[in-house]
Amino acid sequence: MAREIGAIGVRGNHDFEVVRWHQAIKSGADPPVIGSEHYYVASALSTADLKWMYSLPWFISSSHLNALFVHAGFVSGIRLAKQNPRLMMNMRSILPDGTVTSKFFNNWPWARLWDGPQTVFFGHDADRGLQQYEHAIGLDTGCVYGGKLTACILPERRLVSVNAKREYFQYRRKHFD
Repeated sequence: MAREIGAIGVRGNHDFEVVRWHQAIKSGADPPVIGSEHYYVASALSTADLKWMYSLPWFISSSHLNALFVHAGFVSGIRLAKQNPRLMMNMRSILPDGTVTSKFFNNWPWARLWDGPQTVFFGHDADRGLQQYEHAIGLDTGCVYGGKLTACILPERRLVSVNAKREYFQYRRKHFD
């Protein structure tokens, strides 16, 4: 549907896994022994949908909006061109020693360190819910887990949310302190 309406997006961790499974299927790999949702999606997508998914960038920069869009996050102090794609798709926390991790550490969200000047809009962190920092806005409010779907209307930066119709995936909380 996203491709059909001309939407743009950034590559996230699940998109990455679907692309990886598509490459494995093309090379003749056997299906997974235990079911993989990513494998089934990769097997079912049309050529046009796969082409669209392969084209998703790691991030989008908009000088007009003074904004960056990324699936999970950025490491402050590292130029955009030098950011690690795996971190852009998976990170949630930066620990006091500088360790970047995909794990949820309650007091250490990566976004607290982002010093701009562009504002980053990101997701991938349903545990924290809506996050609002001077130069970072986290929009993941857990829709897939039965929470809310949140958007930011640009350029006015107005936040809007709607309740999920149902729980689509059972939530598994993994907190580290």
